[in-house]
Amino acid sequence: MDRKPGLRAACVLALAAGLAITVSSRPAETQPFTLEAVLSAPFPSDLVASQLGDAFAWTFYDQGKRNIWFAQAPDFKATPLTRFDQDDGQEISSLAFSHNGSVIVFVRGQGMNRSGEYPNPSSNPAGAEQAVWAVKTSGGEPWRIGQGSSPVLSPVEEKVVYSLRGTLIMASLDGPAAPQSLFKARGAVVTPSLSPDGTRLAFASSRDDHSFIGIYDLKGKSLSWVAPSVDRDYFPAWSPDGVRLAFIRFPGSKSEPSYWDESSSFSIMVADATSGVAREAWRSPNPTGGFAQTYFDPPLFWGAGGSLVFYSEHEGWMHLYALDTVTEKVTCLTPGDFEVEGANLTKDMKTLIFNSNQGDIDRRHIWRVASAGGTAVAVTGGEGIEVAPSGAAFLQSDARRPMHPVVRVGKENRDLEPLPAGFPLDKMAVPEAVTLSGADGLTLHGQLFKPARKPANGRSPALVFFHGGSRRQMLLGWHPMYYYANAYAMNQYLASLGYVVLSVNYRSGIGYGMEFREALNYGPSGASEYNDVQGAGLWLRARADVDPERIGAWGGSYGGYLTAMALARASDLYKAGVDFHGVHDWALEIHIPPGEPDYKPAFEASPMAWVKTWRSPVLLIAGDDDPDVQFNQTVMLADALRRQGVDREVLIFPDEVHDFLLWRTWRAAYEASAAFFLKRLPVQ
Repeated sequence: MDRKPGLRAACVLALAAGLAITVSSRPAETQPFTLEAVLSAPFPSDLVASQLGDAFAWTFYDQGKRNIWFAQAPDFKATPLTRFDQDDGQEISSLAFSHNGSVIVFVRGQGMNRSGEYPNPSSNPAGAEQAVWAVKTSGGEPWRIGQGSSPVLSPVEEKVVYSLRGTLIMASLDGPAAPQSLFKARGAVVTPSLSPDGTRLAFASSRDDHSFIGIYDLKGKSLSWVAPSVDRDYFPAWSPDGVRLAFIRFPGSKSEPSYWDESSSFSIMVADATSGVAREAWRSPNPTGGFAQTYFDPPLFWGAGGSLVFYSEHEGWMHLYALDTVTEKVTCLTPGDFEVEGANLTKDMKTLIFNSNQGDIDRRHIWRVASAGGTAVAVTGGEGIEVAPSGAAFLQSDARRPMHPVVRVGKENRDLEPLPAGFPLDKMAVPEAVTLSGADGLTLHGQLFKPARKPANGRSPALVFFHGGSRRQMLLGWHPMYYYANAYAMNQYLASLGYVVLSVNYRSGIGYGMEFREALNYGPSGASEYNDVQGAGLWLRARADVDPERIGAWGGSYGGYLTAMALARASDLYKAGVDFHGVHDWALEIHIPPGEPDYKPAFEASPMAWVKTWRSPVLLIAGDDDPDVQFNQTVMLADALRRQGVDREVLIFPDEVHDFLLWRTWRAAYEASAAFFLKRLPVQ
């Protein structure tokens, strides 16, 4: 049951207001840095290059304030182009340069929730929206183009096409003309792509159990369909001469594909863009294409010499392949036991630049390879993490320094932004790469953070961190995704307080091959990841520097699910936990009705099935406008634990989403988590 509800309620109100809490379980002078300091570095994302490759733009998220920054040759001085100055939760994304580089188009705001409402985490009485904006690279105030998202820039003129509620709209970037709806058609229009001459627009029309590729002629004002079938056709890609159109075909089904349909087969289709006649140029030899083709943007593009480049896992690892559209010969461009991510082509289309964990499985580095095939060559290496290549720029971090944009000038890597003065760079722990075993013997990778200060008896409390996803991988340094960069910062902070922290990459995550990702009986089919929950706790308990009676767990989303599984099924091992917006009943979350064959295994793979053995205290944290995990998952578990008398605390953020949009929410949630652990698993 709840204890001292009045004190806790006051604490929660202070946190929700974004007020800092003084953690008093350790003398302040022994804390090497504050949580606010370790969360203070601006986080970069959406790094893009101009068509000429001489300019770059990206978004900085600086303690809640989101803005677009710009750097141009030859000096590459980083300059802010926008000056939004509030922690209002309005994301900036989908950056794109106009064809001549004079304008950057972007999206401000997030998509709708299940009820058709735009997220408004600051509870602004005026409401919120998602809209397409633009700003000149020469400076000046940004302007709103119109409500919508997914902008696509014309390759030949100052125009943009964007989506609004399943329809397409075109707007000019250099005149006062109002945006115009392009056409009306059945289905939801997605993945638009303009032809190289800007006269035709290809798109996918999603229609429940099937989808078509359509072409809209901007001059003739006419619609045509490309090889319509009973299948799902997506991701149209124009050939450089505009003569052909490639796309990916998945099998049709009775309903929209779900998260659990990742291992479907797929085909690459090549069509004549005039006649609409298409042929199958390649088909995956086994059902391993769904995840590969939906994880990347774009998943299919043209290379030099009329070849097509695509991702696939049909050989067991995520790789890039080149398809000769004449001979239909397929060449693996990146063979080996490693994963490939984030590829793009040089302007001449002859070279692919990508990041992968080749030879360094818990980091990422930049590589290049000829798009026609050859030996891949490392561009970066060492103890850094490099991702998101865009022309000569990329994002870089290491164990101590958070992600920041870098441009390669000759053989020199030039940082585009320094760290804030208060960031505790020299006080960051360098996590160790460790391997351990799940309870069934499966080898797992993890990162171990050791506290700088050891207790007198040599044994510290310990925490296991479970990432979300589960299609994620924590790295040996600051993460390129904002959610997990925050988690890495929190693990650093917990280590600074005196905890041994193990971040474990459990089965069903990425980075270690398809067999590891598609683990037998994972998630709602059997919770085989619980073997890794057990293994991580037992591994810590056996360490000489860990107090076996003070081990806890924390995580968010899928990591919240595994934290709840740890507390429900192994309260003797895990003595406390913090569960951020976790899944607690798989059958409810993925809509399996009672009586269906899959209902029982899904429910038994859930924490709710094990509440009767749950004894350890827990802090439940969630926003009530969560579009990814039903808020009722937290409501339901909190009620069950209350009725059973389990000591549980709750911290709820009204109008917040799954990936918290307000910086002050992250700070408040992490402050509450640290205070909870210091109370339940005190540092001595």
